[in-house]
Amino acid sequence: MATSSDTSDQNVKSRRPAESAFKQQRLPAWQPILTAGTVLPTFFVIGIAFIPVGIGLLYFSDEVKEKVIDYTDCVKEDENISCAEYIKQNFLAPCTCRLDFNLTEDFKGDVYFYYGLSNYYQNHRRYVKSRDDNQLLGRLSMTPSTDCQPFQFVDDKPVAPCGAIANSLFNDTLTVHSLELNTDVPVFRTGIAWSSDKQFKFRNPPGDLKVEFANFSKPVNWRVNVWELDPENPDNNGFRNEDLIVWMRTAALPTFRKLYRRVDHSKDGFSKGLTKGPYVLTVAYNYPVTDFDGRKTFIISTTSLLGGKNPFLGVAYVVVGTLCLLLGIVLLVIHVRCSKSTTEMINVNPRTPYS
Repeated sequence: MATSSDTSDQNVKSRRPAESAFKQQRLPAWQPILTAGTVLPTFFVIGIAFIPVGIGLLYFSDEVKEKVIDYTDCVKEDENISCAEYIKQNFLAPCTCRLDFNLTEDFKGDVYFYYGLSNYYQNHRRYVKSRDDNQLLGRLSMTPSTDCQPFQFVDDKPVAPCGAIANSLFNDTLTVHSLELNTDVPVFRTGIAWSSDKQFKFRNPPGDLKVEFANFSKPVNWRVNVWELDPENPDNNGFRNEDLIVWMRTAALPTFRKLYRRVDHSKDGFSKGLTKGPYVLTVAYNYPVTDFDGRKTFIISTTSLLGGKNPFLGVAYVVVGTLCLLLGIVLLVIHVRCSKSTTEMINVNPRTPYS
């Protein structure tokens, strides 16, 4: 007769894993044996494959024409003071400067304008979080997300758009003038943001923007209201302004560039790109960077099949391929001159002498 203790032992659930090949660790396994016959071909294949790919990447990168102009310390028109110093002394006061430059070769095809910033850490955790995505979808609330603090309220009015990212929006105005054609280079202010961002992440509230934002304050560092960002194009105002959308996609590295404008190639004189010759860059200087030892640049660039100019990937492929080829050659010489045959290594027994 079974006792009560035997019955209780049978009711206790066993911790033994189920009887399966996986849980009992009886699955077939493969352990590769690294020999010269398997390792050396791998090195040579990687070297032979990587070097041509790297050369191709370098070729496409070199096809991109690029002109970089550092305008951080440009001097205010008709005054012997830099705009950086001037706006530091006169908060939100306008400052205009001009820089002459030359394009030494034709920029053929589609031409793009970028602005670049350095020593600017958009990847800081608190900075990246400082936004209200619900608000940017057009769902206005009188109590923005607490992530926006301390850029959540101004004079007891909610800020739209709130947060540190929006408050620090890049607001220099950059204009390029062709001296040969005696006209400004025509540009598009739209088509610079990711279509997915504009379609899914940024929407305006329904109705007239000025009325919808009447109870909201603009960010502290902004010169205009959110519905006045592009006075020439009403559809490019509010949260759907593409300059704002581009800026809100934060950069991963402290030195970065963002797309500013696209050249309008439908205009006379610019159908094939930008011709070589003298130009003038006019800057409405508003954005301070010298306080944190930052630099500002204006970049004129074309693109290639693989995008913008970036030789790093090509150099990396060539370097890795070259190293693999060299290692393969060195190991092949060592194998031929010093190693035993595979048959000798396999037929090892207790009487095999050490050598």
